[in-house]
Amino acid sequence: MDLSLKDPEGFSKWMNSAVKKELSDIIRYFFEEATAEEWSVMSSYANELREKYYGKKVYFRGLIEFSSFCRNDCFYCGLCRSNRSAKRYRLTPEEIFDCCRTGYDLGFRTFVLQSGEDKYFTDARLCHTISGIKEFFPDCAVTLSMGERSFASYKYLFDAGADRYLLRHETADEAHYVKLHPSELSLKNRKQCLYHLKEIGYQVGAGFMVDSPFQTFDTLAEDFLFLRELKPQMIGIGPFIPQKDTRFRGYCTPSSSRTLALLSLIRIMLPKTLLPATTALGTIDPLGREKGLKAGANVVMPNLSPVKYRRDYALYDNKICTDEEAAECLSCLARRITSVGYIPDFSRGDYIDFLGKDSSCG
Repeated sequence: MDLSLKDPEGFSKWMNSAVKKELSDIIRYFFEEATAEEWSVMSSYANELREKYYGKKVYFRGLIEFSSFCRNDCFYCGLCRSNRSAKRYRLTPEEIFDCCRTGYDLGFRTFVLQSGEDKYFTDARLCHTISGIKEFFPDCAVTLSMGERSFASYKYLFDAGADRYLLRHETADEAHYVKLHPSELSLKNRKQCLYHLKEIGYQVGAGFMVDSPFQTFDTLAEDFLFLRELKPQMIGIGPFIPQKDTRFRGYCTPSSSRTLALLSLIRIMLPKTLLPATTALGTIDPLGREKGLKAGANVVMPNLSPVKYRRDYALYDNKICTDEEAAECLSCLARRITSVGYIPDFSRGDYIDFLGKDSSCG
């Protein structure tokens, strides 16, 4: 295959015009055939594009996993409602505010509130928490990641002060989606939620698992097509890691190489996106997050959750940093980022074209 990698800009334009079969072939090529030189050209160009818009900054987000309850029964997730071995917890608003205070003192200016789809957290409870964070820390961004909700609910949360919403679509292929989720969930609704979030005015994040069960080059091509259509401000991808209490517990854990290839390809296709080097990537590879940054990523999410609860938020097995206090984790990660030539940045770190709620909604 002539990928025109000697002309990276031409490759980028071609990739943005490719149809599903061509995208599938591109992905297959980098998974199976690309030379070390081609990998180097691809990752170098991805880095060039990231630096064009964001420089060498790596944005830090403070992650707060505030509830491990979930009403859903997704086949791959350790928080699924049928997992009787899961240890469930909920943080109180005061505990969440304490996490934010710790993070604020450490320099964080973005807090990511993540949970399962917990019915306990009504709009009223969530709005109280979000507005409280905004009152105590008015210069900070609040990102939510708590699954599918109604348009009205998303709007209430936005009006309470939420700035961003992360909702990974997991796979954009319908046949693949039903192999990973129970019948009460649908890809159609998941996509509709993402479009609702964009309509309301959130900075929106989508994304998918890499090497998930039944994934193919064609399903990955569908993911790229959907992301190209949606144009989210953030894209979160990470390797699928099995969890011992789910139906996919025996599924093998992948290497980091495929995730790294896809990070670079996403950066080339959507060069302005905010792209995390995930904890999952660091879990399967001791240098995974550093490699992710070199592949084009520019966001990390250290955990601000109370240490006593971290092991209970068991999306997958063997997650790193579950025993580290926030300051310890932050210091280690900042040193590692600096050591590979990047600059830790604790600002809000908004999407490059974001103009603020007063001017960008709709």
